[in-house]
Amino acid sequence: MYVNRITRSLFTLALVLFLASPVAWSETQMLDRVVAIVGEDVVLESELEQRLASIKTRMQESGSNQPLPPENVLREQVLDQLILERLQMEMGRRYGIEVSEQQVEQTIQRIMRNNQLSEAELRSELEGQGQTLDGFREQIRRELWVNQIQQAVVNSRIDVNEQDIESFLASTDGKFATSPNYRLGHILLSVPSGASDSEEEEIRKKAETIRQELVEGADFEQMAITHSNDSNALQGGELGWRKLEQLPELFADVVADLEEGDVSEPVRSGAGFHILKVHETRSEAGNSMVEQTKARHILIKTSEIVDDEAAERKLRELRQRALEEDNFAELAREHSEDIGSMLQGGDLGWTMPGQMVPAFDETMNETDVGEISEPFKSQFGWHILKVEDRRQQDMSEQVMRNQAANMLRERRFDEELQTWLAEIREEVYVEEML
Repeated sequence: MYVNRITRSLFTLALVLFLASPVAWSETQMLDRVVAIVGEDVVLESELEQRLASIKTRMQESGSNQPLPPENVLREQVLDQLILERLQMEMGRRYGIEVSEQQVEQTIQRIMRNNQLSEAELRSELEGQGQTLDGFREQIRRELWVNQIQQAVVNSRIDVNEQDIESFLASTDGKFATSPNYRLGHILLSVPSGASDSEEEEIRKKAETIRQELVEGADFEQMAITHSNDSNALQGGELGWRKLEQLPELFADVVADLEEGDVSEPVRSGAGFHILKVHETRSEAGNSMVEQTKARHILIKTSEIVDDEAAERKLRELRQRALEEDNFAELAREHSEDIGSMLQGGDLGWTMPGQMVPAFDETMNETDVGEISEPFKSQFGWHILKVEDRRQQDMSEQVMRNQAANMLRERRFDEELQTWLAEIREEVYVEEML
């Protein structure tokens, strides 16, 4: 850090002396002024002015009546934003993060599509903000770069363990976030506040009749339009998607016991008799039935001694022996070079689609139960595999736990991001020259 500061000071001094020279000044007066040095990069005044103009335009066009911050305050904030971008890009270079032209182009196309803009219209919009399309592309590249390094580094610093997940799922927030959603229909038969017992009984019987017709297949929307006294009657009694926690306690207790398609018994409240129908249910985990495959494999790695041809030839010999002797597991223990599975006879356990590398996944899916594949190559070497079984497995519980883990990571992301930014700001040399 100390050496870096000396280097930067000498660089700054040389720049000042160079610009102080009359000859140099006459040749460089049109160049940008450096307003910050960040590691091996710099922030130029033209970039600061362009970003400042863009932000001002966006704030003015947002329709907000809030006044803009004072010019000097806004300028400092924008410069700080640019410095933070440069800091993260510096770390991205260290980690080998790259953004391809295809990623930039796809992002711009998505922006144009979402805003229903042609390229000419986008250019016009950018010109109105004092930007060019090339400048916009570079800004997109930086934003993608920053996002990738944040996801790669910050997420790796966030530890979510099984106890964290259990505690979250047991909490009120966790139960709400992972609880099912119900799309409900509602019919209300009002009971006037001064109704006699006989009048109330008559309305109750009517509710029973309507409920019975619904059970027998009557159209709920038509029945709601015809009979309901609720404000949403003309919308077919549609309540939309609700979680139990978002319903009145009286409704929640009823809906909790209903399956999809069920119609409740009439329920009495102060307003009258209510009939509820569960049109659809939707679990946060969704439909999580997954086909799993149980397989074994034998891996032969290539090297300077064992080339592709030799590896494939050896696996063909092993495959023939396994077919003749039915001893795939024994051969895997003797010959496989996959340390993780060789001691278990090449057993990979139950795997899900997408869990293995593409070449392995594709071959496994094409191999029938009980069969041994032909030799095939992956990034790890050459394989043969034997599919032992397949099953449909409900992964709802695992999906829910994964969802809870993702929610916890999202909650902790911003805090961890700020901590990381503070750390790299200490690590990378920064000098403001505004």
